[in-house]
Amino acid sequence: MENSQNRSRWIILIIVITSTFMSTLDGSIVNVALPKMAIALGVTTSTIQLVVTSYLIIIAGTVLIFGRLGDILGKTKMFKFGLGLFTLGSLLCGITGSFPVLIIARVIQAIGAAGTMANSQGIITEVFPTNERGKALGLTGTAVALGSLVGPGLGGLIVGSSRWEFIFLINVPIGLLSLFFSLKLLPIGHTSARGRLDGIGAILFMFFVIPLFVALSQGLSRGFTDPYILFGFAVSAISFITFILVERKREDPLLQLKIFENKLFSLSIFCGYITFVAIFCSNIIQPFYLQNVMAFSPQQTGLILMIYPLILTVVAPISGSLSDKIGSEILTFIGLVLVSLGLLFMSSLSEHSTVLSLVLFSATMSVGMGLFQSPNNSLIMSTVARDKLGIAGSINALIRNLGMVSGIALATTLLYSRMSSKIG
Repeated sequence: MENSQNRSRWIILIIVITSTFMSTLDGSIVNVALPKMAIALGVTTSTIQLVVTSYLIIIAGTVLIFGRLGDILGKTKMFKFGLGLFTLGSLLCGITGSFPVLIIARVIQAIGAAGTMANSQGIITEVFPTNERGKALGLTGTAVALGSLVGPGLGGLIVGSSRWEFIFLINVPIGLLSLFFSLKLLPIGHTSARGRLDGIGAILFMFFVIPLFVALSQGLSRGFTDPYILFGFAVSAISFITFILVERKREDPLLQLKIFENKLFSLSIFCGYITFVAIFCSNIIQPFYLQNVMAFSPQQTGLILMIYPLILTVVAPISGSLSDKIGSEILTFIGLVLVSLGLLFMSSLSEHSTVLSLVLFSATMSVGMGLFQSPNNSLIMSTVARDKLGIAGSINALIRNLGMVSGIALATTLLYSRMSSKIG
C-alpha cells in the first residue's frame, strides 16, 4: 500500500512538472517564430508582439485569482480546469489563420496556464511529506527554469523543420495525456478555506498588474517617459493602493495581507523576485555580448547559453533533496552568495575576456540559482497554513513572472543606454 502511494505521488509530480514546463515554455517558445507568423498573418512586426505579451500579461492578471479559487474550491479542481483550458487554447492557436482569433486563443491558453501555475506547488506540498517536499519542489523549479530558457532553441528547431503552428499543436497531445492522468490520479484535494471570491479585489488586482506589465513591456520600445507609459504606471499605482485599502477591510479578501506578516515568507518572496530580475537581465545581455563583442556565431552563442539550464537541471533536484535533510535556510544563503558572485564576475567581462572565464562565471551563477531556487520554494510553501497554499503558490508564480519582465526591462534599458552613450 505504501509503495503504491509513493508511486502515485511521483506520477502526480510528473503531471505537475509537465504542465508547469509547457505553461512556462509557451512564454518564450513563440519568440523565434514571430517573423514567420507576421508574414503568414499579414501583420506588422510590432503588432505580432501581442502574441507574446498578451500571454504573459493575462497570466499575471489572473494567477492570484486562481490561487484563491484553489483554496476555496480545491487546488486539483482548478489545476485540471487550467490544464484543460490550456490544451484547448493551444489547439485553437494551432488551427487558426486569423490574427484576432489567435490573440483570443492565446488569452484562453494564458488563463489555463495561470490555473496550473497557481496551484501546482500547493498540490505538491499537500501530496508530498516534509522529508520529500524539497526534492519534489526542486524538480518543479527545474521545469520552470528549463521552460523559460530552452523555449527559443526549441522554437527554432520546430519552425526550421515545420510550420509555425506546430509550436502550439505540440502541446495538444501532451496536454491531453496529462489531463487524462490528472483526472484519474490527482486527489480531490482539500477546500479548507471558506468564503467566496472577492470580485472587487480581483478587478482591482487586474487593474494593478495588467497596466504594470503593459507599461514595463511597451516601455522598452516607446520609452519609459512616454505619456502613455507613465499613465500606465499611474493607473497601476493607484489601483495597487486602492487594492490594499479594500483588502484590509474585506471579510474574504482575494489576498489575505496577514500572510506577509510571516517574515520568512516575505523574505523568501523578495529574494525570489530579486534573483529572477538578475538572472533574466543577464540572459538578455549575454547574447549581445557574445555575438557583438566576442564575435561568436549564433550557434556558438546558443551552445554557451545552454550551460546555465544544463547545470541548473542537475543542481536544483540535488539541492531540493539536501534541503529535506539539512534544512532550507543555509542552502538559500549559499545560493544567493554564489548568484551574487557570478553576477559580480560577469560585470568584469570585457572584449579581452576568455571563453573559459565566461563559462566559469555563468556556471557559478547557475550553481547558485540551483542551490537557491528549490529550498526557497520549499520555504515559501512550508511556512503558510494549509488553507493558504493556493494563494502562496500563486504569489510565488506572480513574483516569478514580474521578476522576469522586470529583468528584461532593466536589461533592455541598460543596453539602450550603453549604446546611446557609445554613439554619443
